[in-house]
This record gives sequence, structure tokens and C-alpha cells, in this order.
Amino acid sequence: MSSQSLSGSCLSFFKEQLPLQQYNSWIKPLIFEIDGEKLVLTAPNSFTLRIVQERFLPEISKRALPFFSSPPKIEFRVEKRGSKVSMDHTKDSTSTKPPLPAAKTAKNQNKLNSALVFDTFVTGKANQLAHAAAIQVAETPGVAYNPLFIYGGVGLGKTHLLQAIGNLVSKKNPQARICYIHATNYISGVVRAFQTKNFDEFKQFYNSLDLLLIDDIQFIADKPGTQQEFFYTLNSLIDTNKQVVITCDTFPKEITGIEPRLTSRFTCGLTVAIEPPGLEMRVAILLQKSATNGSPISEDVAFFIAKHVRSNIRELEGALNRIEAYARFHKRIISIELAKEALKDLLAAQNKQVSLENIQKTVADFYRIKIVDLLSKKRTRIIARPRQIAMCLARELTQLSLPEIGNAFGGRDHSTVLHACKTIESLRNSDSALNADFNLLNQTLRG
Repeated sequence: MSSQSLSGSCLSFFKEQLPLQQYNSWIKPLIFEIDGEKLVLTAPNSFTLRIVQERFLPEISKRALPFFSSPPKIEFRVEKRGSKVSMDHTKDSTSTKPPLPAAKTAKNQNKLNSALVFDTFVTGKANQLAHAAAIQVAETPGVAYNPLFIYGGVGLGKTHLLQAIGNLVSKKNPQARICYIHATNYISGVVRAFQTKNFDEFKQFYNSLDLLLIDDIQFIADKPGTQQEFFYTLNSLIDTNKQVVITCDTFPKEITGIEPRLTSRFTCGLTVAIEPPGLEMRVAILLQKSATNGSPISEDVAFFIAKHVRSNIRELEGALNRIEAYARFHKRIISIELAKEALKDLLAAQNKQVSLENIQKTVADFYRIKIVDLLSKKRTRIIARPRQIAMCLARELTQLSLPEIGNAFGGRDHSTVLHACKTIESLRNSDSALNADFNLLNQTLRG
């Protein structure tokens, strides 16, 4: 089988599964090549390659399997000098071709997706405050809520709101200078400005904006040079009443590796959360999405999907896409029976998952405490740490949303669960005893 076939298979799959902005940023630029029993994956830069390795590698490996006689070894490369250079050698190599100016590159990255507007954003209890704040910012940019900081888990609609703000501002004022950019592309711009000693042009571009929309700001963590430049940009725009909107996967003060002065600036406007959608909202999203796709589904089918896919909107839309493709391929009408067939792998995996009650009992028994203590308000270390471990295991081993997990642990907020998960993930890297306990509990629960 050819490299072209493999590339087509991967590109078509991710185009269907991912939002257009993510597909264009991370997947479309990739080059897939078959070299004997080896898959060569080439990215335009190291940032894209790192994101691909962290987020999409398992699915790429799965898609590549049919094209090889055995699981292939994957070689990663970064494109340079018009050729493909292996990642291991890029640090010592220098390019004779000067990089593009930072501002020119940024202008090429600020394209807005016209499909992501407020009219196509389904609102509910989980996102109504963020939605209302976004509309107010779009109608009166630079006047209220500056910066607007939107945070929440993956696939909950942060990028949609960001793009919707940009589209509405552009519609009301076609002359407005708007830049939508992912944080990794901003980092690339800073690096390029260092390489070309062209910081004046870089700063001039960002300081001249009327609206800056920056996605996934958590990626600038542990990058002091980028943080310094962004701090200056943020101050300049806010001080001149230009609007800044930022998204992140967590509350500003919980981002590790960010300078305090920057987190303080993040919170000087309005900080709003987007939570995982409830059942009724998930149904509404499915009904609207299916109608937009031209193959509307019944409420019964929407409820069936919504009950089994609860983590985030992206996975919800992915399940719907899978059902629609299955129906087209088999030339059948979408029904609950067809949905069960299309999602049989997902349903089978869910049947194997452990219950929250079992997690609580197993953790309580392991640490010789009572289940009632896990659910209590006690904050002593002997109780709090097992509770955090149980929450982290619940997030990993169940399909429950953060609010549902928090509610099962004595009515706690979703942010408490998120904090617990981040704490345990961090401790596992530094505390070998805790990591061993976590792995043993995980293995025990999985059976």
C-alpha cells in the first residue's frame, strides 16, 4: 500500500473527528511516508510535532496498522531547508533560508472559522455565563471584562466561543484588526523574532491589534521568554482599551510554570468557566449538530447517544459522526438499533469500566479509612490525599464528568476534582511511593 493511501486515510479520519481549526493546525501540515516497515511522520516544526506526539499518536498508529505486516516503528522528523530532517539532528543544524518575519506569520494564522458563530453555539447551565460574557465582549470590545479569561476541559467549546467573538466583532467592524492564534503559534512567533532579531516588527503587529484571541494559554508555561513578551503585549493592549480574550484548560492560578504577575493580569478582568454539559444540553447539541449535517436524528436516538457519551462535546460530535457515516455506508435510517451497532466498541468498553462506588470502597480499604470520611469535609492529610487519589481514579476509569464525580464525593465542585487530579498527576512524578500505590489501585480496579 502507498504512502498516499495512508495519508488519505489519516487525513480524512481526523478531518471528520476534529474541529477545523485543530485539523488545519496539527494534522493537515503532516507528511505521512511508508519506508519499508517504518512510518515516517514529518511535521513543519517541533511544536506541531510535539502536539501530534502528545495528542494524536495513538490514533495515527491505529490507522497505520492496516498498511504494515506488523506494528510499524514510527520515525519523527521536522521539515527544514525544504527537506525532512530527523528530530535528533535539528538542534545542531542551521538553515540558510531566513525564517519568515514574525508579524507576517502571525497574519497568516489569524484566519477565523466562519462556521463558529454564536448562532451555532448551544447554551445551557454549563456554559451560559461564559456565553453571555463572550457576547458582551464582542458587542463592546475593550469596555468591559478585559481580559476575558475562559477556562474548562478539552472539547467543551472554548475555541468556538473565541472564534464567535472574532466573527461578531469582524461583522460589526470589518476594519477591526483581529488576530486569532493558538498559544503554540505565538511561541513560534517569539522564537522566530529571536532568530531574525526582528522584535520591533513582532511587537508592532500585536500592539496594533484591536482584538487578540489566544487559545490554550497553558502552553506558555515554563517558557519565561514567551511569558515576558506576552505580559508586555497584554499590558499594552489592555492599557489602550483593546480587547484580549484568553482560553485555558484550568483556572489561572492553578497553571503551573506561569509567572505570578501574569496570572494576576489574567484575573484582573473576568474569569469564567465552561463545565461539561448535562444530559439535556448534550441532547440539544446532538439535535442541532445532526440538523446542521443534513441528517437530523430523533430525540430518542439523541438521548441514547447523550446517555453513553458524557465527557465532552468533541467526543459527542465524534460519536454522531460515526453513526452518520455508518448509516450512509449501510444505506439505513438512523435508529437506536443502528446507533448501538455503530457504537458497539464504545458501549463494550463502558461495560468493562468500574463503578464509582467500587473505586471509593477500594481506596478506603487500601488506606484503612471509612468511605464516609472520603465523602466528608475533613481536610486532614490522612483523608484528603486518599480522596484526591480516588477522584483521579474516577476520572481515569469512568465516563463521569467532573461535576458528577465532585457530587459523588460529598457535593464538591468540579474545580476541586480538577485540582485533585492535577495534584496527584504531579505527585506521581516526584513521589515514588504514592505512584506505586496509585498503580496498584489502578491495576486492582481494572482486574
